[in-house]
Amino acid sequence: QVQLVESGGGLVQPGGSLRLSCAAARTIFSGSNMGWYRQAPGKERELVAYITFLYGTNYADSVKGRFTISRDNTRNSVYLQMNSLKPEDTAIYYCNKYPPDPHIGWGQGTQVTVSS
Repeated sequence: QVQLVESGGGLVQPGGSLRLSCAAARTIFSGSNMGWYRQAPGKERELVAYITFLYGTNYADSVKGRFTISRDNTRNSVYLQMNSLKPEDTAIYYCNKYPPDPHIGWGQGTQVTVSS
């Protein structure tokens, strides 16, 4: 059973923008804080941003001012608007609860590559 489906990644030049989407199963999304995470090659997965059920947000210092997380509770979806992208943003991006729920596992993620 697919519980988390990420989409919207791609290849973009430095300074460009992308909008990631995550469709979650209602049993995961409803009433939950949700987060975006990323894993770059050779590095551990890290938190990028999270949004609470009541729409409070928090960002990693590395993306503050450039990324915006949002959610649509009617669609069981969470989004990540990424602007002013840098090569160091290159990674596979995942969504999950915040903090991550080990019982859910991870989706396939969506690849973001920032390169000229």
